Amino acid sequence: MRWQYVLHVIGALVGCVGLTMLWPLCWGLYYGDAGAMPLALAMLITVASGVTLFFVFRKKTAKGISHREGMAIVALGWFAAGVFGGLPFLFSGTFPGLVDCVFESLSGFTTTGSSVLSDIEALPRSILFWRSLTHWLGGMGIIVLSLAILPFLGVGGMQLYKAEVPGPVPDKLKPRIKDTAMVLWKVYVLFSVLETVLLMFGGMDLFDALCHTFGTMATGGFSTKNTSVAYFDSAYIDYVITAFMLIAGINFSLHYLLLKGKPKTMFKDPEFRTFVSLFSLFVLVLTVAVYVAGNYDNTADAFRYTSFQVASILTTTGFATANYELWPGVCQAILLFCMFVGGCAGSTGGGMKVMRIMLIMKQSYQELFRLIHPRAVSRVKMGRRPVPDDVIRGVWGFFVLWLGLFVLCAFVVAGTGADVVSSFAAALACIGNIGPGIGTVGPTENYAHFSDMAKWMLTFCMVLGRLEIYTVVILFVPEFWRK
Repeated sequence: MRWQYVLHVIGALVGCVGLTMLWPLCWGLYYGDAGAMPLALAMLITVASGVTLFFVFRKKTAKGISHREGMAIVALGWFAAGVFGGLPFLFSGTFPGLVDCVFESLSGFTTTGSSVLSDIEALPRSILFWRSLTHWLGGMGIIVLSLAILPFLGVGGMQLYKAEVPGPVPDKLKPRIKDTAMVLWKVYVLFSVLETVLLMFGGMDLFDALCHTFGTMATGGFSTKNTSVAYFDSAYIDYVITAFMLIAGINFSLHYLLLKGKPKTMFKDPEFRTFVSLFSLFVLVLTVAVYVAGNYDNTADAFRYTSFQVASILTTTGFATANYELWPGVCQAILLFCMFVGGCAGSTGGGMKVMRIMLIMKQSYQELFRLIHPRAVSRVKMGRRPVPDDVIRGVWGFFVLWLGLFVLCAFVVAGTGADVVSSFAAALACIGNIGPGIGTVGPTENYAHFSDMAKWMLTFCMVLGRLEIYTVVILFVPEFWRK
């Protein structure tokens, strides 16, 4: 492990994080709010720290980056981004302690959307913009961004790309990894611009449109309003955000192929079809359930609110337009299942991913088939392509680790004094990068009431979920550090 080289790359990433603070700083200067000076100070410290690491640990000659170094850079780089990203909150007095600042920052970068803020609208607009911007940067990934705009680092990009991009098998769209990263970011920016324009047509100003676009495309869920998207009370805005949440929950490689004039590729993709089918089925069931239960007076309202909430939870965005804890129990059970499933592989969504759920179900069926036909030769297939055995093993390993760490986190949080339901809901919401849960972390609540120890544990879970478990857990395996 070449620690000098690892710190050199992390320095570049930290420097990039500092430079992105210029955008909210401009908003602060424009509005003349109290967040401008804290942002300027945070930007100065972050950029200076990044530049120092970059040049102090720089070597004139550097060989290709190893697999282990790639994982170390991604995991440690993400934590570094969270710490430095929390400086604007600390300097502006948003939170009194470091734990809340880091919690809010990493909740943004990991696109979780869990918050410890009680009065969001009381914050300066520049700080709110930075809070939402962390979503947008973390959505496609700081590492992927660095591969697109910092090719001079000379690192072996595929190791970083594999460690960062969500999903069992990262899609390499171009021969060069830098070009793949740039393609993904172009698609990401294109949809972001389109959603911003559509939200402004619905009555949002540019500031709110940008902030909610950041939360939507990154499937993060931070809003500029205390009551989230429900504040705008607009069916048009609800449907626009619903549509773009679904777009963000689909593999961005499919979006790229669609824009290239290959729509059949998207509709032939089994994961895409499963994702759309699950969404449609859940919306149908919830619409009927809430209408029959009398939560809404007409089917139009029932469909509007349930489709928004299913899209929000299934894609792990976390926006809210209704308090789903008031809905029938079957609706809450379905939403709880959506939290486990998450979006598609290669999307900005969290959770286990639809592809993993499909592979686990297919593998389970194959084992039953072998009991009936012990001499038959069969392979798990995704579409018409057989899935390699190492991918199957990786999916099962991820599944076991995901569940084990989820339960462990829930017990740790419960051990700090939180009730059992809220502890398990908070652990699931954080490791799944969802944001809201049930109990005291429901759609109308926040995470401020947890102890510092619980917040540190939940913060760790956010990074675990965002980096797909393996990238972080591998740092605790003794063999990782051995030559």
